[in-house]
Amino acid sequence: MSRIARIERVTNETKVLVEIDLDGTGKADIETGVGFYDHMLNQIARHGGFDLTVHTVGDLEIDAHHTMEDTALALGAAFDRALGDKAGIRRYGSATVPMDEVLVRAAVDLSGRPYVVHDEPALAPYIGPVYPTSMTRHIWESFGQSARITLHVDVLRAARPGGHPDAHHVVEAQFKAVSRALREATAIDPRNAGVVPSTKGAL
Repeated sequence: MSRIARIERVTNETKVLVEIDLDGTGKADIETGVGFYDHMLNQIARHGGFDLTVHTVGDLEIDAHHTMEDTALALGAAFDRALGDKAGIRRYGSATVPMDEVLVRAAVDLSGRPYVVHDEPALAPYIGPVYPTSMTRHIWESFGQSARITLHVDVLRAARPGGHPDAHHVVEAQFKAVSRALREATAIDPRNAGVVPSTKGAL
């Protein structure tokens, strides 16, 4: 069964196209106009093992908020659609990812119930010229709501003794950890072939 989806989201603020293949090889074609965000979405493709296309044109003359939010919403909707009835998936996934001095844990339940918990330290306000670090939490909230998943992201360690958190490492480790958790949760469980992993019979 093909687990692919295409989502187009058009508003007065943004125009977003997302295409995803959950059983891909990590190929990515990403362009949002926000360089660091592109770099993070590439992590989802590479470390999730998903083929991912994201093309966003947004009102960057105002700021990056609408572009990043609407992209996350469309990406979540694509995940949800590609999963279909979720029969045969593992459902749960988790990953703990180090990136030099940073350590991040992510856990996901493809539950059909959107709930996001996010914990990170205070960071420098921007990474690069246009990625506001305050948006990382909002990205996960928007993605989780639209994908209809439970997602916990915790930064367990963020700085060397006496040092300050490296915002680039803190955010990138989060994307890598979430990607690895999603890879595990969306994988087909050979012991659960064709069965929805819930006592309710639906997710």
